Amino acid sequence: MTSIFLRSLIFNVLFYVVLVLLCIVAIPTLLLPRGALMALQAAWADISLFLMRVICNIRIEFRGVEKIPQGPLIIASKHQSFWETFALVRFFDHPLFILKRELMMIPVFGWLLKKAGMISVERGGGPRSLIKTLKQAAAEVQRGRQLVIFPEGTRTAPGAPPAYKAGVAQIYAESAVPCLPVALNSGLFWPRRTFMRYPGTLVVEFLDPLPPGLPRDEFMTRVRDQIETATSRIVAAARAEQEQLFGGVPSPAKG
Repeated sequence: MTSIFLRSLIFNVLFYVVLVLLCIVAIPTLLLPRGALMALQAAWADISLFLMRVICNIRIEFRGVEKIPQGPLIIASKHQSFWETFALVRFFDHPLFILKRELMMIPVFGWLLKKAGMISVERGGGPRSLIKTLKQAAAEVQRGRQLVIFPEGTRTAPGAPPAYKAGVAQIYAESAVPCLPVALNSGLFWPRRTFMRYPGTLVVEFLDPLPPGLPRDEFMTRVRDQIETATSRIVAAARAEQEQLFGGVPSPAKG
C-alpha cells in the first residue's frame, strides 16, 4: 500500500501541474475557433491516461468504440469518478457537458469552459432553471454536438443502488437524436473523496445505441438496464482482478 500511496501522490501532482500548464497554453485559444481548444482538451485526456498507466499501473480499455454514432448524440454514462468527465471527450468532435455554475466562475478555467460552449446549471435554482438548462442542452445537440450526461446526476460508488433522473429523457425527447449508453468501472481505480489511485484494468464499454423516438418510459428502462447490467459485469471482473493484485485481499477502493 505504501507503493500505491506514493504512486498516487506523484500522479496527482503531475495531473494538476499538466492541467495548470495546459490552461495557460490554452489562453490564446480564447481568440481562436473552438476546435483549437477541443484539441487541447483531448490532449489533456491523452496525457492523463498515459500518466495513469506508467505511474499508477492503471490500464485503460475502451470497448465498443465502433458503436459510437456519428453526428449529434446523447452519451448517457455511468458516473463513478471524476475520471470520466475528461476521459470521454477524446471520442467526440463537439463534446458538451452540463456543469455547475460555480466552475464557470473560476478564473481562466471558467473562461475556457465558456469558450468550449459548456452549459452551466444553478443547483438549487428550482424547476424553472432546470427546465431551461435541459432545453438549452437539447438545442445544442440539435446543432450537431455530442452531450455527455450522467443520468444519475452525481457520482455513485461501485455497487451502489442506481437512482436515474428524468432529465436525460427530456433531452432525448426534445433533441430527437440517438442515445449511446456507457458503462464503466472507474470508481474502483479513481474513487471519490480520496487522492488514491489503485492499479488494475479500467474499462469503459460503449453499448448498443438507442434510436430516437422511443417512448419516455421505454427509453428510461432500456438505458438504465443496459448501463447497470454492463456496469455490474465489468465491476465484478475488476474486483476479481484487484483481489489477485492485492494477494487475495478485497480491493481497498470504496468508490
